[in-house]
Amino acid sequence: MERRTIGAAALDVGAVGLGCMPMSWAYTGSRQRGEESLRAVHTALDRGSTLLDTADMYGPFTNELLVGRVLKERRSEAFVSTKVGLLVGEQHIVANGRPGYVKRACDASLRRLQTDVIDLYQLHRADPEVPVEETWGAMADLVSAGKVRSLGLCAVGARSARRSGARLHDGTIRQLERVQQVFPVSAVEAELSVWSTEALDALLPWCAARGVGFLAAMPLGNGFLTGTLTPGEGFEPDDVRARHPRFTAEMMAANQPIVVGLRRIARRHGDHENAVTPAQVALAWVLAQGPHVVPVPGAKRERWVTENAGAAGLRLAAEDLAEVAGLPGARGSWD
Repeated sequence: MERRTIGAAALDVGAVGLGCMPMSWAYTGSRQRGEESLRAVHTALDRGSTLLDTADMYGPFTNELLVGRVLKERRSEAFVSTKVGLLVGEQHIVANGRPGYVKRACDASLRRLQTDVIDLYQLHRADPEVPVEETWGAMADLVSAGKVRSLGLCAVGARSARRSGARLHDGTIRQLERVQQVFPVSAVEAELSVWSTEALDALLPWCAARGVGFLAAMPLGNGFLTGTLTPGEGFEPDDVRARHPRFTAEMMAANQPIVVGLRRIARRHGDHENAVTPAQVALAWVLAQGPHVVPVPGAKRERWVTENAGAAGLRLAAEDLAEVAGLPGARGSWD
């Protein structure tokens, strides 16, 4: 697989990463299988998808434990990204950015991941009760201590900004400019896909101008851009899509022209022996947004991991990119 470098430290990763969250968190619980997920992580490393993206809150904790079982055997082959800053309660999630907590949480993540160093430690969300510089300073101390190699920040406030009419990533850029004064940011993780392109306006250019890597979260639109979901099929109550404004039956039907367009491009690039899928076109589009961009599609089955990794070899022509740009914008129930 093509390799890409992210951040000033030139962190080397496979061009397509693996989002491990669906294995333990946020998506249909009845379809989560530990052994199947372990095989998926092993397959990702076999295919060159070296960036494994997890977080302490996924599960909570169980996702790091799962990834740790693979790292125990194959640590040298993996680039490990995990996150800190969110605590999961019975019915709520709260931020905790207190320096003492951050350092204890890192030690706990290291134990669960069965490693002595985390390649990329990301602030999941800033704590409104703690200056972000203090949280980031504690994370920088972890670099000095040799427990962490680099630091990253996850984008914040996406949906609230969309509803208020503000530029989607203004808050994230303000945070980035503050923490950059304390310790260099190596990577930013934010949503970017064919149907969520807001990061192209300001956040991606901010990263490109400063040599900061960009990890594209949800590059397959929570599964919609794969073309494998049926409008009206419904989701289990524990699945985040059951409450997502783009995943009502009406909106899924309304957004089908996006998948139709991806499928049309896929047909131009594939044949019966080497079929190309809408998902691979969607990932290739993300890869085309810059050499510092690494899509991190979530998957929990070997089949999807293999398909996603294959997107690294797909090169979209100018006419393909123009066709994607001409697709209708995604609609949600707020529109």
